[in-house]
Amino acid sequence: MKKHLSILLIATLGLGTVWAGNPDRAGSAGAGQLLMNPWAASNGLAGANMASIVGLESVFNNVAGLAFINQNEIATANSQYLVQSGISLNSVGFGTRIGSSSVLGLTVTSLSFGDIPITTEDLPEGGIGSFSPAFSNIGISLSKEFSNSIYAGFTLRIIGESISNVKASGVAFDAGIRYVTGEDDRMRFGIALRNVGAPMRFAGDGLTFTSVPQGSTEPLTMMMRSERYELPSLVNIGIAYDVIKNENMVIEMNGQFTSNSFTKDQFGLCTEARFGTHLALRAGYLYEAGILSDDDATSAYSGPSGGLGFNLPAGSNGSMIGVDYSYRMSNSSFSGTHTIGMKISL
Repeated sequence: MKKHLSILLIATLGLGTVWAGNPDRAGSAGAGQLLMNPWAASNGLAGANMASIVGLESVFNNVAGLAFINQNEIATANSQYLVQSGISLNSVGFGTRIGSSSVLGLTVTSLSFGDIPITTEDLPEGGIGSFSPAFSNIGISLSKEFSNSIYAGFTLRIIGESISNVKASGVAFDAGIRYVTGEDDRMRFGIALRNVGAPMRFAGDGLTFTSVPQGSTEPLTMMMRSERYELPSLVNIGIAYDVIKNENMVIEMNGQFTSNSFTKDQFGLCTEARFGTHLALRAGYLYEAGILSDDDATSAYSGPSGGLGFNLPAGSNGSMIGVDYSYRMSNSSFSGTHTIGMKISL
């Protein structure tokens, strides 16, 4: 077991000598919703299981895992994102096998910010109404099993964001590959490219204003042009190994490296223990430079996460109903993120 842990650590942390991230560009990208994981099981693993994730949840981390759906899968999840922020994530998805080796998936994720009071320079306390931002993305995914060892897929994602009287829309692409090898398929490697697309720009009536130019008595309505912002593209590289694998128990270890274009690089380790087909226990840790210091941290998360899942049979044809829960720890400004999800495999 020590040997296997060493392989995971070397393979994951060794990549840090090649990539350094782009912390100087932090805050210059938009569409941050694309970095918010809405799913319960993978959140319990700190999102560090891209090399082993399967089913609809894989659309977020590595879409190649979608190919492991047997027939049909329905999933839904709700996250209370950084409790005390007032933000919640809601996600729903459906995946179905088409042909003998391909799976088609559809996922929808939306953010709820609640009602935000409208304030002005003259009325900084509000009292003149409220607005509700609307952020969402829709993913259409296709994944294929090319052989017993090679799986690949891609996602077309439609992004929409609106704040009061301004809005922006765009399109992003994800792609992922998984390679399965070793005795009894115990080892998996994965690589995924996420959030690649053209820059987005806000536009709308909220960027117009009326003024009277100097030397004129007639008011003019003018429109301000907002700056374009790029999407938060990244590359995930991961490895997974089943340290123990038998009919009664599977203990899976994962290591992952994330190269971010607009913030610090991240290193993740996680483990999942599955007892038969009914119970799963999960724990993970995601590290980035400065995460242990309140002065240098650029993430609201403090690293650790955990969760569990239950699966129950739903018929004689092998159908299953699963419920997952996860918690990700955050810094002292918030109270972490709670996520609960349900999936039905038909």
